[in-house]
Amino acid sequence: MKTAELRQAFLDYFKQQGHTIVPSSSLVPADDPTLLFTNAGMNQFKDVFLGREQRDYVRATSAQKCVRAGGKHNDLENVGYTARHHTFFEMLGNFSFGDYFKREAINFAWTFLTGEQWLKLPQEKLWITVYADDDEAFDIWNKEVGVPADRIVRIGDNKGARYASDNFWQMGDTGPCGPCTEIFYDHGPDVAGGPPGSPEEDGDRYIEIWNVVFMQYNRQANGDMLPLPKPSVDTGMGLERITAVLQGVHSNYEIDLFQDLLKAASDMLGGVNSTEASLRVVADHIRSCAFLIADGVMPSNEGRGFVLRRIIRRAARHGNKLGASGAFFHKLVGPLAELMGDAYPELVNSRVQIEKVLLQEEEQFAKTLDKGLRLLEQDIAELEGTEIPGETIFTLYDTYGFPVDLTNDIARERGLTLDYEGYEKAMEQQRQRARAASKFGMDYNAAGLTIEGKTEFTGYEHIDGHETIRTVLVNGEERTAEAGDEAVIVLERTPFYAESGGQVGDTGLLTWSGGRFQVNDTRKEGDNHLHIGTVVEGEFFSGLEVDARIDHQRREDTKKNHSATHLMHAALRNVLGDHVSQKGSLVDPDKLRFDFSHFEPVSAEQLAEIERQVNEQILANTPVQTDLMDMEGAREKGAIALFGEKYGDSVRVLSMGSDHYSVELCGGTHVARTGDIGLFRITSESGISAGVRRIEAVTGFGALRWVSETENTLDQVAGLVRGSRDTVVEKVQAVIDRNRLLEKEVDQLKGRLASSAGADLAGSAVEVRGLKVVAAQLEGADRKALMETADQLKNKLGEGVVVLATVEDGKVTLVAGVTKSATGRVKAGDLMKHLASQVDGKGGGRPDMAQGGGNNPEALPAALEGVASWVEDNAG
Repeated sequence: MKTAELRQAFLDYFKQQGHTIVPSSSLVPADDPTLLFTNAGMNQFKDVFLGREQRDYVRATSAQKCVRAGGKHNDLENVGYTARHHTFFEMLGNFSFGDYFKREAINFAWTFLTGEQWLKLPQEKLWITVYADDDEAFDIWNKEVGVPADRIVRIGDNKGARYASDNFWQMGDTGPCGPCTEIFYDHGPDVAGGPPGSPEEDGDRYIEIWNVVFMQYNRQANGDMLPLPKPSVDTGMGLERITAVLQGVHSNYEIDLFQDLLKAASDMLGGVNSTEASLRVVADHIRSCAFLIADGVMPSNEGRGFVLRRIIRRAARHGNKLGASGAFFHKLVGPLAELMGDAYPELVNSRVQIEKVLLQEEEQFAKTLDKGLRLLEQDIAELEGTEIPGETIFTLYDTYGFPVDLTNDIARERGLTLDYEGYEKAMEQQRQRARAASKFGMDYNAAGLTIEGKTEFTGYEHIDGHETIRTVLVNGEERTAEAGDEAVIVLERTPFYAESGGQVGDTGLLTWSGGRFQVNDTRKEGDNHLHIGTVVEGEFFSGLEVDARIDHQRREDTKKNHSATHLMHAALRNVLGDHVSQKGSLVDPDKLRFDFSHFEPVSAEQLAEIERQVNEQILANTPVQTDLMDMEGAREKGAIALFGEKYGDSVRVLSMGSDHYSVELCGGTHVARTGDIGLFRITSESGISAGVRRIEAVTGFGALRWVSETENTLDQVAGLVRGSRDTVVEKVQAVIDRNRLLEKEVDQLKGRLASSAGADLAGSAVEVRGLKVVAAQLEGADRKALMETADQLKNKLGEGVVVLATVEDGKVTLVAGVTKSATGRVKAGDLMKHLASQVDGKGGGRPDMAQGGGNNPEALPAALEGVASWVEDNAG
């Protein structure tokens, strides 16, 4: 059975058992600050297990894409060197949310693995582990399923603490957890290794293929185990592992999917043997890199982007080791999309974008890879002992962009180790950036306030309402808020929109006959809207009825900008390509800001076309349509969903423009017709990081103001150059051309001045230990003039030392030159370091020429006067 067939068989089996097939979630966890990447099938169901979220099903099954290459769950350094470690893998899972529990979960697993209609694994080849205290699971396996007791192993707290066990599962330091039972496959006596729980368990004979977790608890930060609202089931079976078992191989890299990837990589690298560890690294890494980029992660120097960059560079280095002469890694996206595109269409849809990202990273890394490798080879050749010094590791990272695991790979190949302690000391400052992922270690249970109930949002239809206060919080405590208090007020219903999806929260007033509360912001916590502000007068308390009224004009201006953002997103995809995806947005009353994936500046012609298309849709004045439907219906309608966003079972689909020009999932507030936007103008376009661009724009009266201000500026410029709007470009160009001509003439005059000054200063040279020394300050010179004059003097002196300086705007500029015949006795760089320190500055350079500067012009005369003495003391 091939990998793709097995994936589908698993989903089909559980669908027959009443499970809803749920698509894989993004590798970027939605609303979960505890995770760097999605690393298990249960991640997208965490809130369901905790009772915070309800689904319209109680049984689910999925094939979940996972990455373990950063944070707590990190397999990166083992990838390529072991049979079963990967940066990317697929986790097959079935889940029960308070429906079935241990008995059904165990029988489901056993039937799929051993049933005649399914995998037909020999029962005698399967071993079972259970948590030591879980007698119920043991009895189900032994007495009901019929597994002999001698093939069921009890595993206790074998990791040094209560519940710290191979058979007690938890996703992180906090959150859902519980005892588990695992199923192992016995490859037979020809393979080394012992049963689970034995001293020889790390061998390859007995391989874990399925883990069934009985979710019973919610672990708190203090270690307390609180019972979950409903006991549930979370299972996971690695697709690559079970495929290896069915295909009769011992390494995941021998299964059909990897064999095809290995062959594609080998062909690109000139026929490399498929058993090469480096080739396995490349085949593994293309999966994680392609899927991460498809899910919106971009290479960067922090957080998720930093991990992605590490993986790409590791793949590039291993390809280089195999003989790759240029960029190659990006060429594997096509073969990968052919292999996995049916199951994961995002690979096909994002192929061009993924290839561009990988190619750019490869080219960027190639610029420094050779230099870094030469430095490392040189240090290894001069190494005394078997440990690469920490300073070398640091230099490779800081100067050449080598992650430590890349250096470790090379060291491992040479039988060397790394001086991690020395590296840590040198990296203390830079490590703060590299450890940006540490923010993902926060307590899942402590994220945000905990407020019971749910606020009903009425703001799609209303801008005001007569509502009841449910909760008043002052400094985090429930109590009456009095005049002057800063407070948070939660209403049973509200017209106030809470900040979400890039749209800012509403502001406005809560009033009653005896008081007034100024709402400065509205935010969301769980299902509640938090009205954040200040009590202007009176008192506010739970149960009080108030009039809620939003700032209507502010809401209207925000709606215009939000609707224009949707139209612009569609225009960007039309003009630039389908690879464009949202990377962030901000919609407020004054402007809209939209960040998107694209690898080069948007040209003026493209910006004009984007602006034209948006305004065309505005002028069409078509109704904006809103539909509530399930996710499947939204997909069929072509709605764009944002990776990393969390959507419920019922979603709000917003359609606007002619022929459904824009169709997106969105919970924000919008205009009734596109014509309500009025006018759309782009005010700026820029790059904010590798592969991410930003557009800012204005609409309505804001766009009219911008046009008016731009015209006023144009009139002022026309007046300054004595032209009109029609001739202003020609006039400004004439001024620029004239300035360039004058600058050229100035440079020529400075050159003549330098030549003249050189001739004059040569006569002032003093002889010090056989060297002619000149030290002087030139008025009105710039750095370039100083350099030219120094060269003139060096030619005239024959063998000597030149120091020239100038002062401009309170800053000292210094140039030091030493004739080539004298560099064996005096170094210009050493002299410059001494001089710059005299004027509170820094400097350095080559033995024959150095530059520097300082902030203390008053000290310059003494510094110049001391040059001869320095040469006297330091000339060799």
